[in-house]
Amino acid sequence: MIRWLSSLALVLSAPAAMAQDDSAIINPQAIAPFLARLPQATERPLHILQLGDSHTAGDMLTQGWRQAWQTEYGAGGRGMMAVGRPYQGYLTWGVTAGQSEGWSVQPLFGKQRVAGGPANGLSGFTQSAQQAGASLTLRADSVDFAFNRFSLCGLTGPDKGAVHIVLGEVSGDVSFAAPQAGVTCFDLSSAAPVTQASITTLEDRPVSLTAWDSRRDAGIVLSNLGVVGSKLSMLARMDEAVLATELRHASPDLLVIAFGTNEGFDPALKLEEAEAAFRNQIARLRRLAGADVPILLLGPPDAASSRADVARPDLPETVACGQGWAVPAHLAQVRAMEQRLAADLNLAFWDWQQAMGGACSSSTWVAQGLQRGDHVHFSKDGGRRLGETLARALDRARAQVVK
Repeated sequence: MIRWLSSLALVLSAPAAMAQDDSAIINPQAIAPFLARLPQATERPLHILQLGDSHTAGDMLTQGWRQAWQTEYGAGGRGMMAVGRPYQGYLTWGVTAGQSEGWSVQPLFGKQRVAGGPANGLSGFTQSAQQAGASLTLRADSVDFAFNRFSLCGLTGPDKGAVHIVLGEVSGDVSFAAPQAGVTCFDLSSAAPVTQASITTLEDRPVSLTAWDSRRDAGIVLSNLGVVGSKLSMLARMDEAVLATELRHASPDLLVIAFGTNEGFDPALKLEEAEAAFRNQIARLRRLAGADVPILLLGPPDAASSRADVARPDLPETVACGQGWAVPAHLAQVRAMEQRLAADLNLAFWDWQQAMGGACSSSTWVAQGLQRGDHVHFSKDGGRRLGETLARALDRARAQVVK
């Protein structure tokens, strides 16, 4: 056992129970309008848009939730995604994205980010090409993710080029040239669902694409837009005009905000600054998406660290789990802050840690192959259980608030 843990005057947590079937949505009334529309998914797309960190990018919980509700309410497609394959290891359950040479990516942050480069939107990644013949493909892996509506969003301006889009037997050319710099989204529809869309640049002029979207005329659509390593404060780097255009085009019925792990693992966390960032960015999203779009806030999951500088044994909220692992104090502080904000801002809240079984439940999840050895991220089976747990909690909330 790591030496610093042996001296902690903390309550050691026994291995916790598995995913809690009785986990509840706190303040479900805040998302009652969305819950009331769930049966309408058989008649039109019902779009859930989740923004978050690596838990969202990895699409484990969201894929479990997607599968559960698309089985119950109908499959509406894959939704909004980053264009192409913006980084190695990019996961896209249900569809396969491809790209040729000739594309460069502008990420929301990191070594590849270029100061003054192309603006970012909801996906956190902007793909750019400078020459004709650069191509991108989006292919459904099964008929469950076939689509008949395809959207492409990109930056406009005097120097911008054009692309050719093919959607089954339908095709068309779209130009991003415009008198002034801005952003736009184009739509292409097919009479019948198809399994592939392709994009090819037509000119030796720059094209910068911020997102694409595939869906059907009805069913549940769950878009997972996450950036590995991100904090909620980093949404401030997303361009205002791009965000406004994409949110208007995506037309979410429910916004899900899922941050907190990276804040909670930051040894230098300033909780007041983190809270200010949450308040500012939630207010911004509400303003741009529309005040009537309900928001569900997901607290961070149970996670542990074997590093003393992260776990912060000097703080009373740290919980030792045994075998050298501890739940960081800052993670508990962030979770409590998020729950308080949910009450203040009239957001629904789901306690991800409680749904796993409480503090130190990550030890049990890791032992059963549901969480990875880092005690942070989840396996596909773990994500499936979590997604099903969240879906059931929302179904119970619907029965509670929708009469």
